[in-house]
Amino acid sequence: MVKDLKYRSTIKSRPLFFFEMKKAASLVNKGISIAQLKDLVINENIFQVNTEARKKEIASTVIGRLEKLDDYLIQQIAEADVETSKLLVLYSVLKTDRLFFEFLDEVIKDKRTLKDYLLTDKDFNIFFHRKREESEVVSRWQDYTFYKLQQVYIRILFEVGILKNQKDEREIEVPFFNEDVKNHLKEFGDEHFVHLLVGETA
Repeated sequence: MVKDLKYRSTIKSRPLFFFEMKKAASLVNKGISIAQLKDLVINENIFQVNTEARKKEIASTVIGRLEKLDDYLIQQIAEADVETSKLLVLYSVLKTDRLFFEFLDEVIKDKRTLKDYLLTDKDFNIFFHRKREESEVVSRWQDYTFYKLQQVYIRILFEVGILKNQKDEREIEVPFFNEDVKNHLKEFGDEHFVHLLVGETA
């Protein structure tokens, strides 16, 4: 469960990775194993990055997210429409990042419920302040960490279509999500994640 994960700020340097996830999902969908995928990322440099450290970082992140998905969802990331594919990548991020999950759960979900469709800097400040009070780990983070987290959260939410724009009054939208994929997640027991992604009740 997401709530069992430790708080981390690694998403600062490991954002959505949509194109990397889509390429990796395509390879796995064609029969490449996770071990082979790791070898392709690190030794064949299929994502064309400059340093060994970055290769390993991307491999670890992409594989960790793919391992949260079943074969059907991996296939959908590879083959579904772009909007649905991006939301499934976000789903895999939420499955591996506790703080980002809680941001959608406690901020985006609540704003949709209240029909308050603008995401402001104040919303971030209140959320991060609350987390500092709740968690000893988060309380030790520097202000710059929260600044970077806010930037990354906004960029990811914009990229997947949950935010209409990245600056000023950031309007919260409902992105398109394929019905079959949506129903699969519900059958999988992840109704709550569907609610976080597109604002539907379970």
